[in-house]
Amino acid sequence: MDELHNNIDNIPPRARGGVVAIGNFDGVHLGHRALVQAAKDIADKGGAPLCVLTFEPHPREFFQKGGEAFRLTLLPAKRRLLSELGVRHVVALNFDEKLAGLSADEFIEQVLVKGLGARHIVTGSDFAFGRGRSGNVATLQKASQEGRFGFTAIDPVRCDGSEVYSSTRVRALLQAGKFGDAAALLGHPWEIEAEVVHGDKRGRDLGYPTANQRVSRCLKPPYGVYAVRVMIEGETVWRRGAANFGIRPMFRIEEPIFETYIFDFAGDIYGKTMRVQPIAHLRPEMAFNGLEALKERIKQDCVDAQAVLKSTGL
Repeated sequence: MDELHNNIDNIPPRARGGVVAIGNFDGVHLGHRALVQAAKDIADKGGAPLCVLTFEPHPREFFQKGGEAFRLTLLPAKRRLLSELGVRHVVALNFDEKLAGLSADEFIEQVLVKGLGARHIVTGSDFAFGRGRSGNVATLQKASQEGRFGFTAIDPVRCDGSEVYSSTRVRALLQAGKFGDAAALLGHPWEIEAEVVHGDKRGRDLGYPTANQRVSRCLKPPYGVYAVRVMIEGETVWRRGAANFGIRPMFRIEEPIFETYIFDFAGDIYGKTMRVQPIAHLRPEMAFNGLEALKERIKQDCVDAQAVLKSTGL
């Protein structure tokens, strides 16, 4: 498992002097993975620690406070995915007024040189940093030529030789309900990871108790019913289920919520973190003429979800 570091002024010796891949890494898609692999190859060759430098909140969240949620992966999921790639040190700097106000040269000196003691930096070729995005790969290349650290810029990775792997493209696919296409760009299924919270127990009254999750900072998929699989904190198996995401047109809740009915499961998981992978969008959210009609449709949704999950081998 990786180690998380938040204080640039207190990076432990074991994480210093490493090869540092820099970026937001939202989604940890195949383009990100190519960048991390390039950094890992350099680290392995030189016997240096492999480190990822990222930012929390995402700079876009900082500059567009109150804007529409867009995150593909929050920090816990990002760490897990990076750890699977061999990253052992994740430095997640608090993106605040102070960090946003650093000039490019100050960022290089205070963060990369003094803070991390970086041996080598790896970024995408379009990377920009520093106040007003004044720094870019040319700035880092100049610092490298001055002997501050080594530097490698990775060109955009294209799928099928044309389209660039990007978080923006993944978001568009997910918002269109194209989860298979999104997974192909990510290199893994997209998932929502959040704490299971108490709801109004309406699902239990209908005979379908649900695990409810609020996902205020995450990208919102289309409202509707999904075939899903879930992994509960403390377990190592994926369970099948059917989930509804939305505002429940019959009852009109204020905040969209993910409600998952887990097949063949009756445990108490309140307060636990649960990972939910939407596999297929079964139907849009809708209102029904009474509770009996709703119950019948939920029953059919579960049948449909089981069939989809079985057909995909999940």
